[in-house]
Amino acid sequence: MSIERLAELVERRRPCVVLTGAGISTESGIPDFRSAGGIWEQYDPLQVAHIDAFRRDPARVWEFYALRLGALAEAEPNDGHRAIAELEERGWIRAVITQNVDGLHQRAGSRDVVEVHGSLREAGCIDCGVRVPMEDAVASLPLPPCPECGEVLKPDVVMFGELLSAAAIERAQELAAEAGLLLVVGSSLEVHPVAALPGETLGADGVLAIVNRGGTPWDPQAALVLDAGAGETLSALTAALAIVEPDRPRRTRG
Repeated sequence: MSIERLAELVERRRPCVVLTGAGISTESGIPDFRSAGGIWEQYDPLQVAHIDAFRRDPARVWEFYALRLGALAEAEPNDGHRAIAELEERGWIRAVITQNVDGLHQRAGSRDVVEVHGSLREAGCIDCGVRVPMEDAVASLPLPPCPECGEVLKPDVVMFGELLSAAAIERAQELAAEAGLLLVVGSSLEVHPVAALPGETLGADGVLAIVNRGGTPWDPQAALVLDAGAGETLSALTAALAIVEPDRPRRTRG
């Protein structure tokens, strides 16, 4: 019945926007950051993931990210990523907002992805703004130089002490406000400003559905909460919607 209810919400409350967090990528073998056994139990974020640490010792920061890139190289999109891409292709999902930097949504086939925390697909120069493919930066480790100005490139992710891209968070807020349904998948909704996006949806009379292992602060205000894995849930959702053809995306209040 829970999957049927979720399918009903997707069908009746379009446009649907999906917000994903680390919980969807853990199913691809990528460790999250804050849970028991997560990355921040092994590394001090102030030493390897803060912009001041990068300015102080960029080689150490790059060493940490090289290890992450090694793990990402072994990861593949899972059933959750593939289900979201399929639902987007079929017209059920308008766009994906993700806190993840692994690029797995794009590799699964999603086309409209807002990466609010940046991406490990590229490296960028904090002085002149040039971006290069990550493989080019990795080829020049331990201190990859900017091809334009010669400064050390930085992984193109939002580090502690940095602001999110204004364009990315503004687009995420617009999508959330326009969503008839905001479907949260694999996020504890604890990291701001992304954690405030459900408020944008609810404030504009949209509804909220949450699929996550463990509770979130927004559970009491959600129309549906499923304590379940992303892959199994979204695969079941895709199957439940397979017999229904979406018409033009619309916003309804039913």
